[in-house]
Amino acid sequence: MIGAARAQAARLGWPGGVPTERVTGALVLLLVLGLATSITVAQGTVLLLAAWLLARRRHGPPMPWPLLPAVLAFAAWTLVSALASDNPAGSLASARSLVWLGTPYVILAALPDTASARRFLTALFVALTVVAGFAVVQVLACPAGEPGTLVGPLAELFRKCGRARGFFSIYMTLAGVLMLVLVAALPVVPRTSARRAGFLLAWLLGAAALALTFVRGAWLGFGAGVAAMATGTAGVGGRRLAATLGMLLVGACTLLVLLPGVLDRALTIGDPRDETTRDRLAMLEAGIRMVEERPVLGVGTGQVRRFYPDYAPDYAARRSRSHLHNSPLQVAVERGLPGLVLWLAIFGGFFVRAVRILIAVPASRPEARALVLGPIAAVAAFLVAGFFEDNFGDSEVWLVAAALMALPFIVERDLEAA
Repeated sequence: MIGAARAQAARLGWPGGVPTERVTGALVLLLVLGLATSITVAQGTVLLLAAWLLARRRHGPPMPWPLLPAVLAFAAWTLVSALASDNPAGSLASARSLVWLGTPYVILAALPDTASARRFLTALFVALTVVAGFAVVQVLACPAGEPGTLVGPLAELFRKCGRARGFFSIYMTLAGVLMLVLVAALPVVPRTSARRAGFLLAWLLGAAALALTFVRGAWLGFGAGVAAMATGTAGVGGRRLAATLGMLLVGACTLLVLLPGVLDRALTIGDPRDETTRDRLAMLEAGIRMVEERPVLGVGTGQVRRFYPDYAPDYAARRSRSHLHNSPLQVAVERGLPGLVLWLAIFGGFFVRAVRILIAVPASRPEARALVLGPIAAVAAFLVAGFFEDNFGDSEVWLVAAALMALPFIVERDLEAA
């Protein structure tokens, strides 16, 4: 019965041909829109989708739980650290973000096969393309000075419009989300010439919006993701993907030169005279000192704000910080070195297993291989960018990364079923 319903849904297309499949498809679509525009919508939909799927699967077949031991160990250690902190109540309240570690399992349960996973990634790419177009207009048409005379939607459009932020509250979030989706979508190149041209234009529009966020950490992560992608082009897409990467590289370099202020911003990367760079070094120094004093249990989640003023060096630009703009350092400070090891175990386990899946996918299934290689490169970009921004602590960015991490395991499930 379940197999027949899914087969009928597959024939009719997403969101499906039966009521339960329609509900799941509608919730997945709402999740896509939330990931592209609103953390409130995204988080609410993840919870609603989880409840719906649990109700549906009560009598269904067992579901795989990849990486679960590492995820549970990290969550447990986070709670231990929170209880041992100087402010257990506040730390436990901050630890509620652990619930979003379950996002990959929600996506894994919601998308029944490789075809639905591809549609999910395509829909997310299309949604981010629309947001990218909005963000580019936001910056290029930004009025000089404060847009205090504007009212209504225009006032919201041009609020803090000096850097692209789309519908998010800050440009760093848009940069992190764009970075992930642009990298993950790279291998999913349409086969027809007309669709391929549309894909290239949409991708370059997203790259332009990413450039106009002026977030250098996301740029570096993006470069690392593209480099990781380039190493796997022989296995996924072959010459077609290699040619697409070459064209996109030329287009990205053109954007770097033509978009106002982007090249000047890029030239400040690593410049010790740059105030932001110096402040990042100050946070690094303070974080290392905190880890040295509390190497096992850390200070507890959400407690950096309380400790940073006492550890910040004299040259720090600000004496108050809620995070250290560095994901692994933030994890080590809050949860101690054991917490950092467990955090790395999650991503290490993902890479090991995803690479095995990539090797197992037959060369005759390039679309399935793309759904494995894209997330591998995107998660690599996420980790590299995490050395410059606390993107693991940014729920909007982490939800997208977590959703992408589920896609290789959907491909694996199809392989096992076959």
